[in-house]
Amino acid sequence: METHRSMPQKTLSFFSVLSLIVGVVIGTGIFKTPSLVAANTKSMASFFLAWILGGFLSLIGALCYAELITTYPHAGGDYHYLSRAFGKRMAYFFGWARMTVIQPGSIAMLAFIFGDYVREIVPSLSSPVLAFAAVFILTFLNVQGSRQGTRAQNILTTAKVVGLLCVLAAGTILAPPLPGGEFLDPPKDTSFGLAMVFVLLTYGGWNEAAYISAELKGGRRTMLSALIWGILIITSIYLLANFAYFHGLGREALTHSDVVAADLLRRSLGDVGAKTVSLLIALSALGAINATIFTGARTNYALGQDYKPFRFLGHWRESTNTPANALIFQGTIATALLSFGAITRKGFVSMVDYTAPIFWFFFFLTGISLFVLRSKEREIPRQFAVPLYPLTPLIFVGACLYMLRASVLYTGSGALLGIVICLFGSIFLIFHREEK
Repeated sequence: METHRSMPQKTLSFFSVLSLIVGVVIGTGIFKTPSLVAANTKSMASFFLAWILGGFLSLIGALCYAELITTYPHAGGDYHYLSRAFGKRMAYFFGWARMTVIQPGSIAMLAFIFGDYVREIVPSLSSPVLAFAAVFILTFLNVQGSRQGTRAQNILTTAKVVGLLCVLAAGTILAPPLPGGEFLDPPKDTSFGLAMVFVLLTYGGWNEAAYISAELKGGRRTMLSALIWGILIITSIYLLANFAYFHGLGREALTHSDVVAADLLRRSLGDVGAKTVSLLIALSALGAINATIFTGARTNYALGQDYKPFRFLGHWRESTNTPANALIFQGTIATALLSFGAITRKGFVSMVDYTAPIFWFFFFLTGISLFVLRSKEREIPRQFAVPLYPLTPLIFVGACLYMLRASVLYTGSGALLGIVICLFGSIFLIFHREEK
């Protein structure tokens, strides 16, 4: 018989975690944001500096998370850290926000991109239908078992990295360099701060590793290695990709391109190249959807163990080693958001607006929790301590605060909807106590 107190089993390898991190981060941003970064930087040096700085800040954040993950391994991830630092009420608000805003919004966002790019290959297909199909099939695979979910993730991540390397080869070898690669005449109204907003959005997602720490084989040091290697691999791929864009398209074309990878492949290989990169982006989105589904349900599982109204989410299915109910519930909310996006016809943009402020607010609080837990729980041994404390976590917290401000300033009405839904969770908090 299944019981909600069944515990996660340690079945995930180093390569599975590394694939998850790379799969979440290298989604679709690298095919969209380089042109926006180029439009907001004054020179080639500042353009690449932005990407190097993004990798550095991500590494800083990974080091902070590494201390939390190795000290407090738990399937709830940030939910667990916030609970220990600020109490169950704050953790509940995070669990509610992640369950209703952050994760399903991210899944829907990626599903819209998947549908759009598959439609570029086969125009007769419907983009919303493809998005629905992706969420349904990947949710089903994860419900069938964690091995099925991670196996699919390993395949998708490997295919994605190989495909991206092909793009790099096309940009650096097949496409002849164009004149004007350097920013001889800087674009007007540039903003390095705004460029960093796009860069950090492209690097986002490595923190999802926190939600599988309780299922990792090989000790907690394995998680630290996976985080550091993941960030280094991602940063290297991003720098190589941007070099290919810069080399193959030139300054003007890069700055004004909406689909930089497709434009690069079209110039190198014609329409066949454009369809090839569309397939690559579809695979990237699919891998990111799968990783987000996999990790998102773990917080819902933790919330279900603590609060009676959501107890049905706290069941861990021993036969498949998955939080099956949490996966199904998450898929249902993502499907509702897909319906909303299809009706408004602003799917991707609406989902970005919907998730960004809430995500960065709780990311900021998780950074603060490192300071709080260092003070409150000094007696707990730390297998890994973030170096240069407190400077390192202060840099991380400052970056999160900057992104929170930027996400509020640059988003539309979708942000208001996300905030309202997040605050709606207070109704449950008022009328229900946490499960002891």
